[in-house]
Amino acid sequence: KIGEPAADLAVAAALVSSLAEQPAPEAAVFFGEIGLAGEIRAVASREARLKEAAKLGFERAIVPRLAGGSSGDGENAVGLAVRELARLDQLLDLFDLPPRDGSR
Repeated sequence: KIGEPAADLAVAAALVSSLAEQPAPEAAVFFGEIGLAGEIRAVASREARLKEAAKLGFERAIVPRLAGGSSGDGENAVGLAVRELARLDQLLDLFDLPPRDGSR
C-alpha cells in the first residue's frame, strides 16, 4: 500500500513501461499526483525531492508542470534534466510507442 500521492506518476510510468514492454527512461525519477481527469498535480517539497534524487544518482526527473503553465523543462540547480508534464497522456511520449490516432 502506497500512501504518498507523489508516487502516482511513478506507478503510472511503471504500468506504461510494462504494457509497452519497454523500460522507463534510464536513470529517471518520477513524482507527481494524478487527478481523476488525468491532470498531473504538483506535490510538496519539489526542490528537496529533486536534490535527494540527484544525491541518489538519478540524472533526470519527470515531474508536474509548475503553476503558471510555462515549461520549466531543462536542467535544474542540482544538475538534473527536468521534464515537466501537465497531463497523463504526455507520459506516453516518453516511451517509443506507435502514434496514437484516436482509434482503439
